[in-house]
Amino acid sequence: MRFESRHESRHEGGERRFDAGDKKKVVVRKKICRFCADPRIILDYKEPKTLVPFATERGKVIPRRVTGNCAFHQRRVGEAIQRARILALMPSGGSHIMPHQDR
Repeated sequence: MRFESRHESRHEGGERRFDAGDKKKVVVRKKICRFCADPRIILDYKEPKTLVPFATERGKVIPRRVTGNCAFHQRRVGEAIQRARILALMPSGGSHIMPHQDR
């Protein structure tokens, strides 16, 4: 049995509402893994269009608590992003290095 805090209450559909006095109520929906929900989506390093939502502009992998992936598919996403970086299909960071400027 899970203990709920006094600021948290559960509603149908796996939603949580956090109350903090008179502030707005924030509804947080439980995220589901899109690869488990739709098995037709192919997770492959050769298709960077499917990997773009899981990486930042600098090429970092977005954590699963943000994306909602399950642990199995998050590992596969990380591997695919690394392979796509090696083949230069996705950015591999390094955008923080500024080009040489003439003075």
